[in-house]
Amino acid sequence: QVQLVESGGGLVQAGGSLRLSCAASGRTFSNYAMGWFRQAPGKEREFVAAIRWSAGLTRYADSVKGRFTISRDNAKNTVYLQMNSLKPEDAAVYYCAVRVRGAIVAPPNTPSSYDYWGQGTQVTVSS
Repeated sequence: QVQLVESGGGLVQAGGSLRLSCAASGRTFSNYAMGWFRQAPGKEREFVAAIRWSAGLTRYADSVKGRFTISRDNAKNTVYLQMNSLKPEDAAVYYCAVRVRGAIVAPPNTPSSYDYWGQGTQVTVSS
């Protein structure tokens, strides 16, 4: 079992920044990848960014490239999502997820590729 706790969400004006954190505990020695997804009201959960735990290979959705940065702290078993130049369309509940079932080459961008999920943190962007 792996437990994930997100933090860092909140209200920000368009153009502002937020940094989300996701701390993993439990069976963290077998983390292969961690990812961030988001879900706005009435929409499906969508991929935002992911990182392969070893080597730090990253992957981003086109909509956030150049604005968001995913990073990890191995010692703290924590993944971060630095979000800059936020837009109203970035508003959503952001979820972090971890894959423990097996190694991958590229960080996955589909929800079904992940095994455990956090409870989500709300990001609101005012225009």
